[in-house]
Amino acid sequence: MKTRAILWGAFVLLLAALPPVALELGQPFYLDLVRRIMIFAIAAISLNLILGYGGMVSFGHAAYLGVGGYAVGILAFHGFDNGLLQWGAAIGGSALVALAIGAVSIRTSGVYFIMITLAFTQMLYYLGVSLEEYGGDDGMRLRTRSEFPLVDLKDPVTFYYVVLGLMLLSIFIVFKLVNSRFGMVLRAAKSNEARALAIGFSPYPYRLAAFVIAGAMGGLAGALLVNHTSYLTPDFMHWTRSGEIMFMVILGGMATHAGPVAGAFAFLLVEDMLSAWVPLAFVREHWQLFLGPLLVLSVLFFRRGLAGIFGKHDG
Repeated sequence: MKTRAILWGAFVLLLAALPPVALELGQPFYLDLVRRIMIFAIAAISLNLILGYGGMVSFGHAAYLGVGGYAVGILAFHGFDNGLLQWGAAIGGSALVALAIGAVSIRTSGVYFIMITLAFTQMLYYLGVSLEEYGGDDGMRLRTRSEFPLVDLKDPVTFYYVVLGLMLLSIFIVFKLVNSRFGMVLRAAKSNEARALAIGFSPYPYRLAAFVIAGAMGGLAGALLVNHTSYLTPDFMHWTRSGEIMFMVILGGMATHAGPVAGAFAFLLVEDMLSAWVPLAFVREHWQLFLGPLLVLSVLFFRRGLAGIFGKHDG
């Protein structure tokens, strides 16, 4: 426990120290790279709540990135730049979409659950493609970043620390949830649903609540992502994006607090290195080929993912 606290403290201090160091070295690129990684870490943390702790293999988590992104983009398109309104719509809209998808999909299990969540996500993806007013398949530019009374997201350092704070808040929220009575029922249902029913707990409402919370957090990640890229596209919610987020959770370690963050950093840093730094053109163009072996090796040698390297218990 003490070792994990020290590692968490060192990790947070390292992230907090990055902006002044990167700017001093004249390398603002790393500020954008790590900010993007932390945004996807929030999405992975939200998926881990239902996948790692709830046992719900959702292949449609990117839908909430898209809903959150479109909530911000559409409001900005019509001249509503207030961040509280935009982010509130992103979180609330994603929660409502998650409620609708979860109400249907959670009644199933196994491959049926996977296919239903995938189908809903692809429906939303094609809805985004059909919205010609908002760019359709080509997407559209975000007119301006979300505006808050005391926080200027146009400043890259300020935006970086906002994302860092929200990532740490997401970790804390999931930690409190899974260690509460709610989380105990959620984990019990994953472990043995029949026994959970036998002692008087119906897993459905708990799973649905977790699904909605995860969707809301995914919507927040979508709002942050569209502000980061200043661009909105239906690809935010393509099924391949869902696969990438799931890859992060599995690679980092399911049902661990550090896992989604470790997985997001590992996945996106490897992506950046293979697609930009490696001199071989074949590797740059087909960098995804190397991610499969990376996942297989992590599963074989680190049964609890990358987070399992630092301890046997929950990270």
